[in-house]
Parts: sequence; structure tokens; C-alpha cells
Amino acid sequence: MRRTRPFAALAALAALYLGCGAAFAQTAVENRLTGLRLNGNEPIEIESDKLEVRESENKAIFTGNVSVTQGPTLLKSGTMTVFYAKDGGSAATGSSNIERLEVDGKVYVKSDRQVATGDRGTFDMKTEVLVLSGSEVVLSEGNNVLRGCKLTVQMKSGQAQVDGCSKAGGRVQMKLDPSSRQ
Repeated sequence: MRRTRPFAALAALAALYLGCGAAFAQTAVENRLTGLRLNGNEPIEIESDKLEVRESENKAIFTGNVSVTQGPTLLKSGTMTVFYAKDGGSAATGSSNIERLEVDGKVYVKSDRQVATGDRGTFDMKTEVLVLSGSEVVLSEGNNVLRGCKLTVQMKSGQAQVDGCSKAGGRVQMKLDPSSRQ
């Protein structure tokens, strides 16, 4: 398992704040919203109640109070399934290339001052596309809050799209606190 890839999905969230800041408010808020930070040189620690490796299916399933940390970044979820490339090593030893990650069950991501939550998320390593979805997806830094039901981030281009929730009339909601510019 490459140490930098499992948390590459979290790096995509950084693009959201930068992209949304530019799309919604051309202010100094853009400079303040720096995104979730990752360090590929730091070790990744995964804890869960159970780990099931399905070598024939090229996947590993972490279940029950999943907690993943790398430096200041923390990911929590009910389950995390890691899908490995076929003929790319062993899922049991973590020496395989990861194709995609799926997290489910109240997903929580925190790094430094930022927090993202949703019901489920996926990250495709080949296309470098992150999708965080649920009945409400919330991305916040202090008093700055973005709400929707689906967040899609194209990591290569940095382009982010947030889709609204039907309960909010299909609209995306964003609150920017002017005091956060300081």
C-alpha cells in the first residue's frame, strides 16, 4: 500500500474551499480557506474493530469505529473498504496499489481547522475524483460553512461541484464570516 494514496482523497477537499471561494466570493476568504492538509511523508495509522481481507476479491474491509490518522488529519467512519488493483500485490500485507476507497457510516474528516462530514464517500485513484454525499454534506472552517448533499472534486483540475439537497429546495447553502478574513 502506498502511504500517500489513502489520504489523497482528503487532499481533494482542499480544492473545494479554494474552488468555492473563487466561485462564490472573490474576497480574502479565499486565502484563509486553505483546505485539509496532508503530508505524504508521514505514516498512516488505521484502527478499527475488525479487518477482513478478501484476497480473492482484492479488497480489505475495515469495520466498526474506523479511525485513520496521518499527521494532523483524522478520518472517522463506520466502514472503509479499500479496493486493490488486480495482480498488484497483496491486500493482506498492504503492498498493493489502491484503485479506490469507499467510506460509509457518518464520515468525518478533520485537519487543522477544517471539518467535512457526510454519510458516505468514494475516491477513485485512477480518475482522481472524490465524491462525498449524504442527506447533508457539510464543510466548515470556523464560522465559514458550506452545505449541500453531494460534493464532487476533480483533483487534477481542482474543480469542485456541490449539489444542493432536496430538503433545502435543491440549493447549496454557504455562509462566509467576514471576520475570518483576518
